Amino acid sequence: MSDRAVRSLEFLEKSASTARVLNLFQIYKLHGHTKAWREQPLFESPGLNQALVIKHRLRRNETDLFRGSRRVATKIIVPIDDRDLKAGGRYVFFDQINYAAILKEVFGITPEHPDFRTLKLIDQLPSLDPFLLREQLSRAGINPAPCYFAISEADMQKMLTFVQREIEPLVQLSLGDATASPSKIARMAAKILSNAPGDRMDGLGAVLRLNPEQYEEGIFCWKGFLYFKWTLGSMTDDYSRVLTKVASIKAVGPMDSEAREYLARGREVVREQVNRAWGETRETMKIYDQAYEGLTKKGDPLIFRDFLLRAPSLFARLGDQLGAIQHVISFWNFRFGPKAPAPSVSELIDIFMDFETSLKGRNETG
Repeated sequence: MSDRAVRSLEFLEKSASTARVLNLFQIYKLHGHTKAWREQPLFESPGLNQALVIKHRLRRNETDLFRGSRRVATKIIVPIDDRDLKAGGRYVFFDQINYAAILKEVFGITPEHPDFRTLKLIDQLPSLDPFLLREQLSRAGINPAPCYFAISEADMQKMLTFVQREIEPLVQLSLGDATASPSKIARMAAKILSNAPGDRMDGLGAVLRLNPEQYEEGIFCWKGFLYFKWTLGSMTDDYSRVLTKVASIKAVGPMDSEAREYLARGREVVREQVNRAWGETRETMKIYDQAYEGLTKKGDPLIFRDFLLRAPSLFARLGDQLGAIQHVISFWNFRFGPKAPAPSVSELIDIFMDFETSLKGRNETG
């Protein structure tokens, strides 16, 4: 299949990976000469390891490509000519009808191939956030080179500090110590964030009356909620700034009445949808906050147990909501940096249309 969204493909190729886009082609250009990239690839297939992987919100005409009901799918794009992205690209959705045959034809992989398993794990995620992607692959024993995950040491330390603050009430409760030492809190935070055998905190699983499978899936989603909560707090300033910029940005070049009318409408629609997604994200996060408070302040482990059992579906919802906002913010920061040129009329229309599509609600069509 051909993807002729030329402007979008050009921007995707130039931009870094985001919660919505895993830009393996850009990673190859930056790190393809390194030993780590060669010896610890994400995918064994060279073509797949230089593709673009996107969490794509399906449009109305794309839903028939799947046997079941889906709203977001994992889209794999391979540029037709990596020297000229105006040529467009070929793409396939993971899990679409006949996708196994297409993957075999294009990349030479079958359902028994390790790359097929990796794609399936990626497809199960609600977003391509690097922390979540690394966690998902790591718990399956897949450990690609660090260059595939755009997580700085500084961000990892900030994340760890946030988790330590978040779990302090749980440490105090479990140890019966209202003044748990920083070292005890740090050790428990490390256990929560670890995938290593022996660090699974099985005692907590017994208290919550969860079988091993429920416990493992619930704890993974809990990690996701902790990460999303940290992300939500860290992007508040960007969220406000981008909304202001969307309202004020001007396009250059001639503009007919139809384009002027669309841009005026587009500004309001994008701002409205970002605000709605932000509100929905915070409401979903409240479900976790109330369950955690039930465990740590009310001393009722069953409240938190019920949350962990619901966590996979809530995690998917939260990742979808937050991923749409992150896409808008990350793309805006990439395209409209301090010295970036003003957009043309057609480019700004394309950007607003892309934002509208990525922000569509659950009951809306593409």
